[in-house]
Amino acid sequence: MWRRLRSALRSLRGSPAAPPHGGGGRPPAAMERAVVRCVPSEPKLSLRFVLPDGSARHMQRDQTEPLGRALARIATNAAKGHGKAGKKSKKARAEDGAEGEAAVPAVRLFSRDGAAVAEELPNAAAWQDGAVLHIGDARYLVERNPPALTELRLPRSLLAGFPVCPKVSAEFAAPQHCLFRWFREQRPAGGGEAAGEAWVETAAAERVFTPSNALVGLRLKLRCTPGDGEQRYGPACEVESSGPVEAGPGACTFDSRHLYTRKVCGHGSVRAVSYNILADTYAQTEFSRTVLYPYCAPYALEIDYRQNLLKKELAGYSADLICLQEVDKSVFLDSLSPALDAFGLEGLFKIKEKQHEGLATFYRRDKFSLLSQHDIAFSEALLSEPLHKELCEQLAKYPLVREKVLQRSSVLQVSVLQSTTDPSRKLCVANTHLYWHPKGGNIRLIQIAVAMSHIKHVACDLYPSIPIIFCGDFNSTPSSGTYSFISTGGIAEDHEDWVSNGEEEKCSMSLSHPFKLLSACGEPAYTNYVGGFHGCLDYIFIDRNALEVEQVIPLPSHEEITTHQALPSVSHPSDHIALICDLKWK
Repeated sequence: MWRRLRSALRSLRGSPAAPPHGGGGRPPAAMERAVVRCVPSEPKLSLRFVLPDGSARHMQRDQTEPLGRALARIATNAAKGHGKAGKKSKKARAEDGAEGEAAVPAVRLFSRDGAAVAEELPNAAAWQDGAVLHIGDARYLVERNPPALTELRLPRSLLAGFPVCPKVSAEFAAPQHCLFRWFREQRPAGGGEAAGEAWVETAAAERVFTPSNALVGLRLKLRCTPGDGEQRYGPACEVESSGPVEAGPGACTFDSRHLYTRKVCGHGSVRAVSYNILADTYAQTEFSRTVLYPYCAPYALEIDYRQNLLKKELAGYSADLICLQEVDKSVFLDSLSPALDAFGLEGLFKIKEKQHEGLATFYRRDKFSLLSQHDIAFSEALLSEPLHKELCEQLAKYPLVREKVLQRSSVLQVSVLQSTTDPSRKLCVANTHLYWHPKGGNIRLIQIAVAMSHIKHVACDLYPSIPIIFCGDFNSTPSSGTYSFISTGGIAEDHEDWVSNGEEEKCSMSLSHPFKLLSACGEPAYTNYVGGFHGCLDYIFIDRNALEVEQVIPLPSHEEITTHQALPSVSHPSDHIALICDLKWK
């Protein structure tokens, strides 16, 4: 934080940061900068400049204030600066004949074409990019809303062979227009300790950097120069890794899958991924370490370690749609969103209100644009939305089941996307994570009934006849009532799942939905493999009337999954396995 602030203050002296390898349209080096930040949604603008005596000034002025009042204030500030500089030696002032207060310098603002800016003009209109501020004999080139970094951060854990994706937040700039330079520590000669910090620039000049095995034991440094895509660049900032690059785990379960997904699909196809990534809030408990995953090395359950694997795995799938479950809010904001953004994917997040994790949907920006979002929490929607009124009335007959349904925090994420190359092609992408308990089949049936009614409202009423892709961890095997309901369109009131938790919680009703859905990846032997259980719980359901499967990316072999007994492991970041398929419009 303070490093960035110091960098910003230093950048006010002399010319603004230009591209490291040149760039035109900049002021002469002799002209100082006056940086103006003016955002329409804020009442004040800020003005930063450095006086000839070296003192920095940072002023806040009302945007509607007349320019003349701002200039008068600048003159007063400049006079104070001269006055302070003159107090350093009374004897010297006497020798120089300096007496009384310092003279107030003339302060004027001139437009780009050299005309004086009218002092009656409001500040918001007066301070334009390219104007020149005169403070006495000093000249300042006005830069209005120049690109600036607000955050630059490296991951805490760096592994050789795994992509390092910095978190880059900028104002009046975009990460894709920023310039990146990567450095590594200078390895001390003879293997001794380094006399001081020395950095060597690497050949990489990309946003994402993958360190080689040769960099194990060395720290990394990133220098980022913010840009806006219009040849304007702001002051560069630097960040150093908190620790050195460490050795990676070797072969991972997803390496062989990447052989099928090296390239992004063509515009007529869609590669979809569904993946429960195991929330840190569940992995980092004593119960998880000693009971659920006792076979997993403790360091492999750490979020920093698992995030390295997840980012490499997801980036390597070259997907157009990624639906994730059990996504910690902090993981989405600080890790996955910045990383996948660097690979061209835009992310959406829906949190479970009572918990710290939720759902994330990512879509490829150059293939899709977001038309609308229709996310719901099942319990809230059941009580408040008219389209669930009939189901709610039926559920009222079973108070014990109703209470359990309303206690659950499960959510449904629904995004409507439009093709960037063919606007007539739209998709309704749904993502969910249903109730987990083995005896909760009746609860899951109610949840999926709410989900299908809501998806029907979006895909039939709001956007008539658009295809559906429904991904998620449904916590339901192919023999379950939930799977049967989704794939056949109906469930009988005497299905055994209505009594999944015993007769006293029996809940019988007939349900239906209008869609013709197909499990695109079929019914794998398992998508969840832990010490005490393995089974197929995850699916990518597609609208069989509009979409067809081009290919299903093979799951890792049983040998790969069980190399370290079960999942997660040092070579696999979750207890679930990602489903991946290539789809195309019929």
